[in-house]
Amino acid sequence: MKVAKEKLESARINMRKLRDVFFVSLVSLIILSAIALGLVWHFRANVFDYLAREYLREIQNPTADQGNDSKSAGERIIEKQSIFTQESFVIEAVRKTNPAVVSIIISKDVPKYELYTDPNQQQDPFGGLFPGFSFNIPQYRQNGTEKKDIGGGSGFLVSSDGLIVTNRHVVDQTNAEYTVFTNDGKKHPATVVARDPVLDVALIRIVGSGFPYLGLGDSDSLKVGQSVIVIGNALGEYRNTVSVGVVSGLARSVVAGDSSGNTELLDHVIQTDAAINPGNSGGPLLNLSGNVIGVNVAIAQGSQNVGFALPINSVKGAIESVKATGKIVRPYLGVRYTIITPEMKDANNLPVDYGVLVKAGQSSNELAVVPGSPADKAGIVENDIILEVDGTKLDNKTTLASVIRQKGIGSIITLKILHKGAEKNVQVTLEVAKD
Repeated sequence: MKVAKEKLESARINMRKLRDVFFVSLVSLIILSAIALGLVWHFRANVFDYLAREYLREIQNPTADQGNDSKSAGERIIEKQSIFTQESFVIEAVRKTNPAVVSIIISKDVPKYELYTDPNQQQDPFGGLFPGFSFNIPQYRQNGTEKKDIGGGSGFLVSSDGLIVTNRHVVDQTNAEYTVFTNDGKKHPATVVARDPVLDVALIRIVGSGFPYLGLGDSDSLKVGQSVIVIGNALGEYRNTVSVGVVSGLARSVVAGDSSGNTELLDHVIQTDAAINPGNSGGPLLNLSGNVIGVNVAIAQGSQNVGFALPINSVKGAIESVKATGKIVRPYLGVRYTIITPEMKDANNLPVDYGVLVKAGQSSNELAVVPGSPADKAGIVENDIILEVDGTKLDNKTTLASVIRQKGIGSIITLKILHKGAEKNVQVTLEVAKD
């Protein structure tokens, strides 16, 4: 009897051990299965996407990689992932910024003409050879005026209360009307708040509140080769057109002209190969984060993919000035100039290869020195070369405009100039720039 009880108790112990082993094994199996499923779930998209792309590539061009491709499969995958990542950034940046980019339409009263004949002004084209033969020649005469759209440009909102940045040359006509079309298709009459002819910047305003607006980036941190996005009213017809490119150059100096034949010197601008067309003027140049790093301003005539934008850091002062005072308050010197480079020195037989040459433009209103300006009062004349400002040497990276912008109204600065071959220092008191 005792032996039987011991055998029964031993069997019970063995059953409990088997049960414990089974339970531990089951739990371990569940955990391992969960881990395996998690790994499959994590990598499924990349694996399936890669296999699908490779399969399609092989179908479409089965011999493309044979003998000519030195890249490994890993390198090709990384390259494709990089392209995909950049594309995603562009799509997201455009989605986020598009609502704050606007189109500007310029309209104006223009003469309206009609065709008429004057019965009292009959003419004989044969000089009397055929008596009694004469007829009336139709003529044109003005019959009032009519409102017409005469141009367009772009802009972008910088505050929720309707403040918009654009180019000065987009809204430079005082007798024109300006209409802003937001991305939702609504149209708003706009008023010009301030113009800055030196920077080719203007600020306009539409009535309302709660508008989406763009964040401003840091143009000083830009690198050549960096990806950028352009959004604007291309050709004045295709609103919110998007193009993508890279920063092709920095600190460029260009002479830009408008449709009226006026020209101006723009220095320290950003060059990009992103498509900038007429009508894009005033629109934003964006980084992949969707921040504004430039204001599109000009294209190189007769070229492809050579456009220019004002660096946003040079525009921030005008924006803040308008927000604070309702107008652009900045110091000005009152000279028109060309930046001297080693190439320009050799081509024009100049005595120095740096500084700026005070020089008039091609039109009669593009004077070398503005009459009554601080420069005029200091005795600066055409063909003077400004070498330094307060000991800072001027070149294509440290420009006269950028140095002056850092000074305050009423500041007394010292200019080292080359006047008729002799160096001399002159003191100039900066005044408020006039619109």
